[in-house]
Amino acid sequence: MSISSRFSVAIHILCLLAISKDRSESTSEYIAGSVNTNPVVIRKVMGMLKTAGLVHVRAGVPGAELAKELSGITLLDVYKAVNVVAENDLFSSHEHPNPECIVGRNIQQSLTKQFSAAQKAMEHSLELVTLADVVEDILKSENVK
Repeated sequence: MSISSRFSVAIHILCLLAISKDRSESTSEYIAGSVNTNPVVIRKVMGMLKTAGLVHVRAGVPGAELAKELSGITLLDVYKAVNVVAENDLFSSHEHPNPECIVGRNIQQSLTKQFSAAQKAMEHSLELVTLADVVEDILKSENVK
């Protein structure tokens, strides 16, 4: 599973936990049905969210619950919880460019600066949005108050 899909699945899980009133809807099997994936995938992502302190998880019903208020969880928190890339970078350069070429000699240092700036901008943007914002948008889409 790629970081982008883990990220969206994690947000899906957290929003479902926030919106669901019925605790039987917080099991990995139920959540897997909502995400349309295997419960094993849900348990893996849920484990990452638990490690990050975003959910409490128990076997069976009630399953999982949020560990924090929605307004206290940013999309950056969720991104960091499921981002298991070794360097923790969204972008990476190709390895071993030709040092005999002007571009090959310099591309990695140039791209590192650009990729770092893009990563910081993305993280800043994610930091401005809370799960409360996402849940509010979901409920507006369904005309639920």
